[in-house]
Amino acid sequence: MTIQMSQVRSVGFLGLGNVGRKLAASLLRGGFELNVFDIKTNVVEDFIKQGATAMNSPKHAAMQSDAVITCLPTSQASANVVEGSDGILEGFTEAGGSRIWMEMSTTDQQEVLRLGKKFTSVGMMVLDCPVSGGCHRAATGNISIFASGERDAFDRAFPLLRVMGRRILHTGGLGSASVLKVITNYLASANLVSLCEALVTARCAGMDLGASYEAIRISSGNSFVHETESQVILNGSRDINFTMDLVCKDVRLFQDIAERSGVPVELSPLLVKIFADGRDRYGEREWSSNIIRRLDETCGVSVLADGFPAEIIDSEPEEQGYEVTPSHN
Repeated sequence: MTIQMSQVRSVGFLGLGNVGRKLAASLLRGGFELNVFDIKTNVVEDFIKQGATAMNSPKHAAMQSDAVITCLPTSQASANVVEGSDGILEGFTEAGGSRIWMEMSTTDQQEVLRLGKKFTSVGMMVLDCPVSGGCHRAATGNISIFASGERDAFDRAFPLLRVMGRRILHTGGLGSASVLKVITNYLASANLVSLCEALVTARCAGMDLGASYEAIRISSGNSFVHETESQVILNGSRDINFTMDLVCKDVRLFQDIAERSGVPVELSPLLVKIFADGRDRYGEREWSSNIIRRLDETCGVSVLADGFPAEIIDSEPEEQGYEVTPSHN
């Protein structure tokens, strides 16, 4: 029997990391039955206290859920839980019916397409739906979501998407969302490096850093990255809930897309080199904003200012999401 869109009430969630746990919490607040699985048992226990049900494997989650969401750090991690022993694909196949896999990881387009074929070949739906906008917006259900796949899969998953995010864009065929997510993360990484250079230069030129922050914010130099990451850089916490290894993965994915597409990019290889150096110096799990340390140490300065927060908190009220229609349409 085909499960209708209105009947998608039970959701399996695999991957309760910095972003995943916030998306999963939004589903609980939205009234969905949540079945969770993660290798970190303490995180799972926290969700059990909130009303979720623990699953003993990805297969178990798939068998007990109408839809399964993966939000994992690498393409390989997604492949492992999808096609490995006791994986999602095995669970969906045994449980039968029409179910949907939703990939919310930042991953490689080629892997999404490869794994997607495995699901569609056994009558299941697939949606590639990474998020963008920072952990602070994931916490309030106000993050943006790119979603790609067949329109009927998008429509069926929309009740879940509108609870987890605010602005939801259907980007086209399966895999297109992953490409656009990688592109936007590349732009954010490039902006971060340029802001680090700007702030260190302002410091070395004798500028007041509070005034420098405001000058950028009210000018043509402003950006989302400045209004978030520059604040925790100036505070000194550098806590943006995003780590060096993840940026290295993202800029490498962008470089791979450019190379496959025959685009002779010039800035991209430099970003790959800069963040690889930051990872090697400070560790894979260092906050990505601490890429500024490379310049701090070289110039012998400390880029700090009073009055900036240690972490970014979304001040906007949580609102039910809506589909964004491209303006040219």
